[in-house]
This record gives sequence, structure tokens and C-alpha cells, in this order.
Amino acid sequence: MSDLLKSLQEAILTIDEETALKVTQELLDSGMEPEEILESGMTEALLELGRRWNCGEAFLPEVVAAAGIFERCSAIVEPALMAKADRKVSDKAIIATVKGDLHDLGKNIVGAMMKTVGLEVHDLGKNVPTEKIIEAVKELQPKLIGLSALLTTTMPEQENVIKALEEAGLRSAVKVMVGGAPVTQEWADRIGADGYAPNAPEAVRVALELTQVAA
Repeated sequence: MSDLLKSLQEAILTIDEETALKVTQELLDSGMEPEEILESGMTEALLELGRRWNCGEAFLPEVVAAAGIFERCSAIVEPALMAKADRKVSDKAIIATVKGDLHDLGKNIVGAMMKTVGLEVHDLGKNVPTEKIIEAVKELQPKLIGLSALLTTTMPEQENVIKALEEAGLRSAVKVMVGGAPVTQEWADRIGADGYAPNAPEAVRVALELTQVAA
């Protein structure tokens, strides 16, 4: 791994936004592939932060701040990713962390990686009410919705969104995939989701499969 990639990881982990943005641009200017910057630099830093969070070695303010830096670094890398894309995919995807849940670390990684394969991703953010998701589906007419829940107490909101889609007559027009630490394939099957992914790379594979986009 290059020293610059290590510097990017360290900057995100230490919540040094100025350095993170500077190094991200330097990596791009050096000719490094944008996918490598995203995956080996930015995403690896967030995965390490997630590990620390699970072990009680990191706290919520750090996670929130790092996620914000990740988003701003993504904004630098994204144009290069799109310019490099071998194909332009018109399929739209909506992603959101469900109502009552303030965690978006995993969702942000999934969203960034979906963009690398050409999906047009609309991130509604965290703590998103079901009504807002339904409104977005009506407006954007996506092929896919990704719903994240990081708490067992918010998992039922994933089911509520699916029920609301059915009530609005929108369910047949969109595929729904779910994810998050407590979410399982069994839960996805139980609530009638079309797909489930335990991690970001798998989420991209499932998203492509559901939208019938060739990998």
C-alpha cells in the first residue's frame, strides 16, 4: 500500500478533514485508480472505525465525523469514477437508513461502491421516515431501494417501508434490499425483501443482480 493511501486512512481515522481532502486529491493527481482510492483508502478506514466501534474503542461523535469526511472525500473521487465508467447505467437506486436509526457508516460505503459500477444513487440520509422514502420512489422511480438498519429496534421499519410500498401500489415496480448489522437473510425473507447483503461488496453484487445490470 502506498504511503499516501496510509495517510488517507489515518486522516479519516483521526478526523483530520483537511488532510483527508488534500491527500484524496493528491492520490487522484498521481494517477491512482479512483476505485483503489475508494476501496483501499477511504472504505478501509471506515471498516477499521466500524471494528473499533464494535469493540468499544470508538465513540459515536468519531463515527459521525468520519462518515462526514468520507462523504466529502467521495465527492472528490466520484467524478473520476463516473468518467472512467465503461458504461452509463440509467438505473436509479435509493438508499436510506430507516426511521429511528442514526447510523450511516455502512450505508455510505454501500452508496459509494454502488456508484463505482454506474448506478445512479440517491442517498436520502439517516433517520428517514417511511413517508419520505415513498415520496422519493414516486418522484425518482428507481429500480432499487436499499434500506439499512443498525439497531434491532429499527429493523421493523424496513418491513414498514415494504408494506407502505404495497399500500401505495409501488411494490411491483421496485426491488427492495435490506442490510445492517442485526439483519439476516431470514429476516429479509420474512418481511418480503428481494435481497439481502451482509457487507458492501455483496451489496453491490446483489444490487446489480436485482437491477439486471451486467457485472
